[in-house]
Parts: sequence; C-alpha cells; structure tokens
Amino acid sequence: MDIHEKKITFDDSEVLSLFSYNDSLLSLIENKFNTAITVRGNTLLLRGNPSEIRTIESIFNELKYVYKKQGTFSAQDITTIIDLLDTERKSIEHPINGNGEVIVYHGYRDVIKTRGKVQSEYYKKVQENDLVFAIGPAGTGKTFLAVAMALASLKNNEVGKIILSRPAVEAGESLGFLPGDLNEKLDPYIKPLTDALFYMLSPDKMKSMLEKNIIEITPLAYMRGRTLNNSFIILDEAQNATSMQMKMFLTRMSSNSKAIVTGDVTQIDLPDKNNSGLIEANRLLKKIKGIEFIYFSDKDIVRHRLVAEIVKAYNSEDKKTTKK
Repeated sequence: MDIHEKKITFDDSEVLSLFSYNDSLLSLIENKFNTAITVRGNTLLLRGNPSEIRTIESIFNELKYVYKKQGTFSAQDITTIIDLLDTERKSIEHPINGNGEVIVYHGYRDVIKTRGKVQSEYYKKVQENDLVFAIGPAGTGKTFLAVAMALASLKNNEVGKIILSRPAVEAGESLGFLPGDLNEKLDPYIKPLTDALFYMLSPDKMKSMLEKNIIEITPLAYMRGRTLNNSFIILDEAQNATSMQMKMFLTRMSSNSKAIVTGDVTQIDLPDKNNSGLIEANRLLKKIKGIEFIYFSDKDIVRHRLVAEIVKAYNSEDKKTTKK
C-alpha cells in the first residue's frame, strides 16, 4: 500500500488543543481509518494512504468551521462529519456475497472476510452476543477473525479500546525473569495476536494505537481487579486458563464491552488438564442468554491444506492412546 505523510498546520491551535485535552475525541477519527494521526501543538501529522489523508483533512476542515461557528464541537459533531464524508467506505462495510461470506474488516494488506459456513456463523454470533466462545483446532481462523472483528468494532466506534490477553502457561504466569518491558516479556506468548494485528494495520498505525493504549496487550494474570468498560476483549489460548482464571476473566466485563474467548481443548498445557477453565465454561455457561459457543472442526481449517491432514493424524493417534 502506498504510504504518504502530510503535515497540516492550523492557524488557530485551539481546534487541535481540544483533541489534546480529550483523547476520546481524536479516537473517534483515528479508529475509523488506517492512517496514523498525531497532534503536535498546532500541527497535525498524518501518515497513511493519500485517499484517507484527504478525507481526514476534510474532516478537520469541517471541524474548524463548526468551531468558528459554535466556539466548540462535540463527539456527535465529529461522528456526523465522518458519516457525511466517509459514505463510500461505510456503504461497502460488511456486505454478504452469494456464498454467505461477510467482509469483516478492510485491512492494511487485504480485505478480511469470513471463509465458510462456520466462520460466517461465528461472525453472526459475535454481532448478536456480548460473549462468544470459539472452540476448535489450530488453523480454523478463530483468533485471526476475532482480531478482525475487534478492529471493525473499534473502527465503527462501538468500543473505545481493544484488550488482548493470553495465559503465559510456560512461564508460570511469572514473566519477571524474561528481559525487556512487559510487552517484550509477553511477546512470545501473544505472537499470534500481534501477527494478526500487523497483517491488518500499518506499522505506524499499530505503533500509534499501542502507544495511546487504544490496543492493550496484557497477560491474563494481570487482569485481576480490573473493570473493563467500552472494550472489545479477546482471550486467546483459553484452554490454558485455569478454572479460577477463567472465572476472573469473565467477571472483568462491564458496560458496553464485548468478549471473545478462543481455545483448543486438545492442546491443554496445564499440569492438570482437568483444571482447564475452557472445559468448565463449556459445561457451565451454555444456557446463559447472551453467551454463545461456536465449534470448529478439522474440516474448517483454512490454513495450508497440510495443516488439516496433520491435525487429523494427531487426533487419530490421540484416540488410539485413549482407548489403550
């Protein structure tokens, strides 16, 4: 994708100062586009594709007009201007084709859409419920699609933040001995999530969202005691969360939040496999309204064709071992 950089200087710095004082106002614009937006004094720095930069420049020009007329502007003013100037993008959001596939998110490198009946059902359940469990083998797109749906929700200003979490089982949930800051310590465990983000966001956009804490990556153990409002939360590799950790995670949700829990019950790394919180949640929560489960099988694997064959082979061997 062609990346351009543009600096826009405003004579009246009071317009940009409103964004500096209230990050949520800038987020309404930034979340809508793949372009990275930085406010420095009375200068706006835009880094992204030329078409988006032109649209964002128009949005700020309209806000300048509103400011001169009213002396201020609100979140509703920003939303209205975005809707008026970004109608083309809005009109092609989430179409369904003849195969039942849905375009979920227009990413940096590609258009992300559902592939197959189960993924389309997964997407539908997430739209209609606040908590969805996606259970199945590697390669079925559980995590990748979850990240795309989170970014789409952020872009549509349905939430203000994305929180990505994973149990760090191999490090015993104690990451202190690893070098670097928290993100660097967690990196080996959170890699599938960040790989998906890097595929869907430009490096500048990814960096900007992490720095502004619009996207937060945190170990599962660090979620205790938090209340997560206005957030899209993803718990990946949930089969490695203990029963107590799963209960702790699920009770973090608060107003205007949505969560996806993904996992593969055939790949539990806990010392006691019977202590998997995902297995317990699958047993206890099925009858609660607003909570849905979606199950993938090796037939739904969308990676390289060999992945499906590998999963089948190991599953077959596991069944033989169980019978013995």
